[in-house]
Amino acid sequence: MKLSQMEQYIRSIELNRQKVESFDRYPFNLPAIRTLTKLEIHPSVTYIVGENGSGKSTVLEAIAVAMGFNPEGGTKNNNFSTRASHSNLSYYLKITKGVRRPSRGFFLRAESFYNLATDIENLDKDGIGPRVIDTYGGVSLHEQSHGEAFFAVFMNKFRGKGIYILDEPEAALSPSRQMAMISRLHQLVEDGSQFIIATHSPIIMAYPDSIIYQIKDGFERIKYEETDNYRIMKAFVNNPEKMLGILMK
Repeated sequence: MKLSQMEQYIRSIELNRQKVESFDRYPFNLPAIRTLTKLEIHPSVTYIVGENGSGKSTVLEAIAVAMGFNPEGGTKNNNFSTRASHSNLSYYLKITKGVRRPSRGFFLRAESFYNLATDIENLDKDGIGPRVIDTYGGVSLHEQSHGEAFFAVFMNKFRGKGIYILDEPEAALSPSRQMAMISRLHQLVEDGSQFIIATHSPIIMAYPDSIIYQIKDGFERIKYEETDNYRIMKAFVNNPEKMLGILMK
């Protein structure tokens, strides 16, 4: 059953602006954070979209860390650290939670997925107890293509009643796999899961039971058809010759 507004695992995030010493320093000088006050989070899916460098991944990472996840991704049981590059933004965020608690969760980010796959292999080296990789489908993530490994996580590790934070999942997925991801996402939403997703993909951000925040000068809640990603992709697909002519002048 879908989560209600009272039941959802994350109801809102808020920046404690009084604690920020300077908005001229990273990460508080990023467009996504400089004007951030409070964001209402949808019970099913919340999207954060924006140009590269706008700060969407930094915000997503801070939410994940504030919820107890490893900054490099995985479940709350993944404690590896390849390079300490995450910001301290999580210490300035207030997470308002609902009356329910998730049974599971996952922070999936494209840029450090290789490190996560390596950590899973390392956890299984001792041969003690059940194999961790079996919860991911039983096949080493390193022995699959990037896209196959990503999809194995969606299909095998994600279950109902979970909180899932995804940073640019389209980086490894073909358009057809992105559509398959929407189908799986819907199954999980119907089974009491909640998603927060940063993406550039017009396919992935098309799920209707959602909120979309677009970052420009700050966060703006907009409709799907109003997003830059949708409008640009639609213009290109509808008339590629015209768009290519403009681009190659």
